[in-house]
Amino acid sequence: MKNRPRILLALAFLLAGACASNRTVKALDPESREFLSTVRYLISKEERRAFLALPDEAGRKLWVEDFWKKRDTKPETAENEFKAEYLKRIDDANRLFKEGSTPGWLGDRGHLYITLGPPDNRETYPRGVSFYGVPTEIWYYNFFPIVFIDDSWTGNYRLAPESAAQVGELNRAQVLLKPPSFGPDGAAAADFELTLSKVKDGETLARLRLPYKDIWFKAEGDRFQATLDLEAEVTDASGKTVWQDKKSYPIAFGREEFLKAIRQDFLAEIPVRLAPGEYEIRVSLKNAAGEGRAAVKKEKLVL
Repeated sequence: MKNRPRILLALAFLLAGACASNRTVKALDPESREFLSTVRYLISKEERRAFLALPDEAGRKLWVEDFWKKRDTKPETAENEFKAEYLKRIDDANRLFKEGSTPGWLGDRGHLYITLGPPDNRETYPRGVSFYGVPTEIWYYNFFPIVFIDDSWTGNYRLAPESAAQVGELNRAQVLLKPPSFGPDGAAAADFELTLSKVKDGETLARLRLPYKDIWFKAEGDRFQATLDLEAEVTDASGKTVWQDKKSYPIAFGREEFLKAIRQDFLAEIPVRLAPGEYEIRVSLKNAAGEGRAAVKKEKLVL
């Protein structure tokens, strides 16, 4: 019984804390409430709990600064490009999706537009796709069709049930959330992997590996195509070219094949046969669809 006052005191603190968490959102200052509403598509459950637990407005302001700072994709610049793009997408969604009683950025179309960006193609059917249909929009993110319907004819479009799985699949693929590194603009940032395996004296097998998700594919109907141009050159100790080879690798997938391929790697093997000795091998790989520079690897080669 001697511990009863302590137990009651502890329960009182717990109940007070629980009540505080229940009324925290309403008790927040207007700026903090506006922040939570704005970042609803970004903030995690853990971050939201941490924000709500802060005791004062000054602490929340510092927390908000850190929230955006952690997401800054180019911290070396004065502007936070990530924050600017996110807020721009909210403005764009409100401008593009004015119909209905829900603000554009809060509807299903706005949610998807903000989180995934503008679709590659947007088809609108205000009278329905068929004679007996309802107003419909079909968005394409590369090869993913996403369907929105207005079955109440009020301008409030919602994600069609069959498209919910598509959105989940799209998020899992992730290839559409950021452009592939080995693409048409030539950044060639995706370093391919080059390994050398000696077969016997005077013969080595050069193996090249590059994830398919890092390759930009051109959509041609329901096919996705790319061509990788490979060049290999071997030089001796004096820098003289003693062996070279060129190959092109056309790649084509149907939609279902492509969904499987993006979890796998492109592989190429180059047999090199020369007199025993020490050399250097230089391998370059370029996406023929682009105008940018090739990705290059150099390795010491002992035969």
